[in-house]
Amino acid sequence: MASRREKYMIRFSAKLLRPVATEEAGSWTFLILPKSASAKLPSRGMATVEGTINGVPFRATLEPDGQRSHWLKVDRKLREAAGANPGDIVTLEIAPMAKEKEPEPRLPSDLRKALATAPKARATWSDITTLARRDWIHWITSAKQPETRTRRVHNACEMLAAGKRRVCCFDRSGFYSKSLSAPKAEPE
Repeated sequence: MASRREKYMIRFSAKLLRPVATEEAGSWTFLILPKSASAKLPSRGMATVEGTINGVPFRATLEPDGQRSHWLKVDRKLREAAGANPGDIVTLEIAPMAKEKEPEPRLPSDLRKALATAPKARATWSDITTLARRDWIHWITSAKQPETRTRRVHNACEMLAAGKRRVCCFDRSGFYSKSLSAPKAEPE
């Protein structure tokens, strides 16, 4: 009988892209999943996977690209272990991770500080699922303006304190709000 991982394995190839120059230029690359591969994932939003890239194992969270697909950040260490360079076609095998194995998302400092001063919000935060916490964080960090982000942190604490467990109006795929997207790639 096939293991859970083998049962849900998604196989595809994709091109490693270099992001448009950033302060960390050269430290990471990314790839965009083919829509056919992304469609096999359980969510158009963030999805935690484990698998291999050119045979090298990894575990990561795929981000929605706002085009009903996902993108994957490939750090330098993984890229080098996979023997790949920007512009290369890499082969991936991925499978969604079991919910209980999903890593806890990194809490942004502004939200961490706000939760520290809001005991009721912190209690709800501790009681919600990893996926729900990820949605709250994504909703906050997808704000384009600093004022919007500040307002979202405040509103998140108020909603959590009132017992609200999910962000109701957040488009996890970014398709309708365009709040989420893959990085821009350098021209070839």
